[in-house]
Amino acid sequence: MENNQQKEPFHYTYSANQQKEVEAIRKKYLTQEEDKMEQLRKLDASTTRTGSTVALIFGVIGCIVLGIGMCCTMVWGETLFFLGVIIGLIGILMVSLAYPLYVAVVRRARRKIAPEIIRLSDELMK
Repeated sequence: MENNQQKEPFHYTYSANQQKEVEAIRKKYLTQEEDKMEQLRKLDASTTRTGSTVALIFGVIGCIVLGIGMCCTMVWGETLFFLGVIIGLIGILMVSLAYPLYVAVVRRARRKIAPEIIRLSDELMK
């Protein structure tokens, strides 16, 4: 009996990199439920992200206004000097207010999200 059967050796191939790639591809197609810790992290990050975006846009616009004011005073100095100074001061004011605007937006977003953050953190701490 043994002579008639072919004996095949056992082959086992394992590749950690291949296994990781298969898992990464599989995760793309599975419906994922976020765990509570991930939700907590995303909510916390969303408050500062919104504030940063608003303050950055406001600061860039302030820089552009400042540049327009400088252009008015340097290029058309004789005719638009006074107007250029006023526009430049408005631009400086806008740039100066970017950080306080950031703080205000973050505080408002934190107040808005606070109940959900507290609820998730209470569930995680139990």
